[in-house]
Order: sequence, then C-alpha cells, then structure tokens
Amino acid sequence: MGLPLPHPGRLPLPHPGRRRGGSSTMRAALALLLLLAAADALHRGKAYVRDKVCQEYRTLGKENFRTLTIIDNSRKYSNGTFEEISHLVREIVSLAEKCCAHGADPSCYDDGSTALSDKSCRADSPFPAHPGTAECCAQAGLERKLCLAALRHPPQPLPRYLQPSDRELCQAFRRDPREFADRFLYEYSSSYSQAPLPVLVGSTRTFLSMVSTCCISSAPTPCFLKEKMERKALSLLTLTSNRICSRFSAYGKDKVSFSYLTSLAQKVPSASFEELLPLAEDAAELSAQCCDSLAEDCMQKKLLEHTTKVCTALSGRDGRFADCCRGKNLMENHFCILAMLPAPAPQLPEAYEPTNKELCGKEGALHATRFLFEQARRRPCLPDAVLAKLYDSSGKLRAGCCSTKDPSACLDCKRKRIAAELFPFLEKAHQLCGLYHRLPFLDFKKRLREILAQAEPEAGPEHLEQLLEQRVSFASTCCLPDAPPLLCAAKVSSELGQVCNEESCLLG
Repeated sequence: MGLPLPHPGRLPLPHPGRRRGGSSTMRAALALLLLLAAADALHRGKAYVRDKVCQEYRTLGKENFRTLTIIDNSRKYSNGTFEEISHLVREIVSLAEKCCAHGADPSCYDDGSTALSDKSCRADSPFPAHPGTAECCAQAGLERKLCLAALRHPPQPLPRYLQPSDRELCQAFRRDPREFADRFLYEYSSSYSQAPLPVLVGSTRTFLSMVSTCCISSAPTPCFLKEKMERKALSLLTLTSNRICSRFSAYGKDKVSFSYLTSLAQKVPSASFEELLPLAEDAAELSAQCCDSLAEDCMQKKLLEHTTKVCTALSGRDGRFADCCRGKNLMENHFCILAMLPAPAPQLPEAYEPTNKELCGKEGALHATRFLFEQARRRPCLPDAVLAKLYDSSGKLRAGCCSTKDPSACLDCKRKRIAAELFPFLEKAHQLCGLYHRLPFLDFKKRLREILAQAEPEAGPEHLEQLLEQRVSFASTCCLPDAPPLLCAAKVSSELGQVCNEESCLLG
C-alpha cells in the first residue's frame, strides 16, 4: 500500500484517494497503545490482547502499522527526541512482527511486552524519559505495565513544526525518502499532539503524498501550489483541532464551556448571556465527543456544524462575524472566528452582582458564571488565562463559604478583599493586553517602558528592564486568542503572586 518512489525506500502511508481500510486504520490506534504497555485489556486475558494486535497488524501491513506507531507515540511522548521515538517504534514493530507470525509461541507477546516494560525501567533506557517513570518502575507485573501505559508528556505550549521551503522538502526527500517521512511524522505529530488521531493521520498522509508527487514532477512549483490549496482545509483542521483539544485537555468540559463563552462575549459584547451560553455548551460538547474519538470524521463534521450555528446566531450582531462567515469554506470561516481580536470596550450598564443567597443556592454556579461573563464583556482584552483563574477561584469561594455556619459573613469578607486587591489587577491586565492589541510590537514595548518608568520613578534601570521583559513576555504569549492555557496559567499565577496573597485573591 506504499507509494511508488524513485528510490528503493517506500513512503509508509496509503494514498489519500484510497479509502479502503480507513476505519481499520483508526481502530488500530487503540491496539498500538495496548501493544506498548499491554494496558487496558490485559485483565481480559493475554490472548485477547495478542489476537487484537495481530489482527490489526495483519490488516494494516507492517508499513502502515509502523506509521501509526510513529504518529501515536510522537503524540504521546511529544517532548521525546526523534532517536528515542525511533528506538521505541523499532521495538514495538519488531514485537508485532515476531509475535504475530504464524506459529509464534502463545507466550511471545506477553513475554515481549514484559521485556519492553523492563527496558523502560533501566537507568540507560533508550525510550523517552518521563517524570513518572520511577514511580511506575517501583511496581511489578501488570501494575507496572498499567502505570507505564498511562504516562504521557504534557503537550508543547505552541506547535514547533515549521514547514521547510518546497526546495528543502524535495532535497530531504530525494536524499532518503524513509528518513524524510519518519522525521516529518515525528515532528508534525509531536507538535500537534493534541489533535485527534484521525485528523493527524489524514493530514500527514496528504502531506507525504504531496511531497512524493511534486518532488518527482516535471513542474514542482505549480504542483505544490495546487496540492497546498487542496489540503488547506485539512491543514486548518489540524491546527484548529489541536488548539481546541489542548484547551479541553487543560480545562475539562465545564471550564472549556466557560472559556468559549467569555471569548465570544469579548468578541461580540452586545450579545446576551442567554444567546451565547448555548453556543459555548455546544463547543464544549464538540470537544468532549471528538478530541479522543477514533471516528474518522468526528472533529470535521461537528466543527462544521458548530460553525454554522455560530454564524447563524452572530452574523447579524457583528460585521466581523458576518465577514468571517461569508466564505464558502466553513473550516476557513471557523479559523477566522477563532483568530478574531476582542471588540472595543462597550458602554454597558453596571453589571448585576449575585446575592449571597443566589451564590449558595441550587443555581449558584450559573449565577457566578453569569457574573464573570459580565466582567469579561466589560473588559474585552482580559486574557483567557486570567478569566480561567477567576472561574476556578469562584468555585473555591462558593465551596469554602457556602458550607460554613454563616455563608453571608464569609462571602461579604471575601468580596471586600477581592474588590480591593483583585479588580485592580484585572484592570491592569485588561489595559496591558489592550495596548498590545492596538500597537505594533516595537511601539508597544516603547510605550510600556514609559508607563513603567512613570509608575515606578524610584526603580533602577535593571529593575525596570526586568519588569518590562516580564510584562512583554506575558502580553506576547497570553494576550493572543490562541494563548497556550497551561503556560499562561503559570504566568498568571506568577503575576498574581506579586499583587496579592493566595488567601485574599483566592487565585493561587
């Protein structure tokens, strides 16, 4: 099923036009996870795991099985080196090749997977390092395998893959097609490790097909232009789904709904809570259904359905939404909406603040969410990471006060501290990001230096420069619509630590 190449090596992915075996390819992803550490299904019997793996190995063939092993383990160990992933892939494929052969000893697979887990625990292990490995290796037998199977590197804050020029692609391809394909699969899959597996498989398959077609073409340049246009929607789907699922992985379903709600509130502050909440809940449901799904078209289908709902609801509210939704390609429309910057701060009446009784009632969480929604639409440049911290602290505040003997006294005390210490921080964060959005980067940095010098006239040059770099780093990372949630959460905690203590701000 490999592509014919002008080289003895063969690219290990099927041609995108050949759809047969696609669902089998998706099912094989589960088998790969089981193969590495013999995890979830082991309690149902060793023969079940061996037979399942071998069925997929024979169905896919060695090359496609190997390809999926590279993609899946590059996703799982996204901070591993190419050499570490390559060593792991060789071991896994070798185990399948040996133990799935006709006449292989029934104990071959279990013995081999045990040896693999033992090798992972050696001091000189060639596999990707992981902070939790030592704890897993302190266990034995099935427990050790289950523990190792659960390990996964945290995702990279931002995708690091940069596509080379067409000329560089073809040079690397002609030098060694197999090496080129393996490195691309590793780099791309580790960079977009949160994208659903079916999306990654489709995206890498079409990319390698493009390279193998255009690099042997008599006219590579027009070939690449044509192929890139044809895979543009799939490229956007990979980028977009990686962002969506990174946020879902970091936040969970409820906080993802809140994050999407406040993002929409900041882009179209004229829309009401009742208008935007169903759209936010739909986005959260999409993430929950598709980020870990092996269904080949789950993410694409649900994302296009969601985009249609957003465009129908908001195009009449804001000209920028209307512009984004005007295109015929819904994937491009969704990407346009995601990249949309906050709207100018609107003139709105004072936000309703829920009573203590409402906060501690049955719908306390909804009242708190509505209040935070109102804060977000009044401060459209407030970064998502700050709002996410507010969401967490709101839950802590209600949990801490509503279970006391005197909830109202507890809440009143916290409200005073928050008003005195937290809201000034929110305003500063909003102003910082607003300045970042308005000005070109060098002008932003110059203006920020002036503001800091005026705010701290006694500070020395070194201290001012340190403050400047700290604020610039925060703004350039966390003021963006696609800001990495885990990295920015750490930056927000660091900034808050200089403003207030954990008890008074409830955000530590």
